Amino acid sequence: MLDALTLTIGVAALLLAAWTGWAAYRDQSTKDWHFIGMAVVTVLATVQLVVGIVQLARGEKAEQGTTIFVAYLLGAFATVPAAGLMSLTERTRWGSLTAAAGGVVLAVLEVRLYDIWGS
Repeated sequence: MLDALTLTIGVAALLLAAWTGWAAYRDQSTKDWHFIGMAVVTVLATVQLVVGIVQLARGEKAEQGTTIFVAYLLGAFATVPAAGLMSLTERTRWGSLTAAAGGVVLAVLEVRLYDIWGS
């Protein structure tokens, strides 16, 4: 895996979590610009998914196993869109808090992906 990409996604996810967490603190729902931020983080996670699959197709191996690596890649890819969809259904501060939780979960998944790959 690309360490720089993993670090970038982790930092972007934490920034998204702080941003949407601040909105929740201010009793605001998720706004359009929050969804733009979620889209940026999702694009980064999509790039990571593609890079991970390409590396596996080239014969590189994850240190802790291919199956768990692919499962975490898919989970990382789906986390922020799922949180964004849930925040759309809850148009209160709890929607913003859901998006913030998605950012934190993605950051944790990135740390775990780094461990699984064994960089």
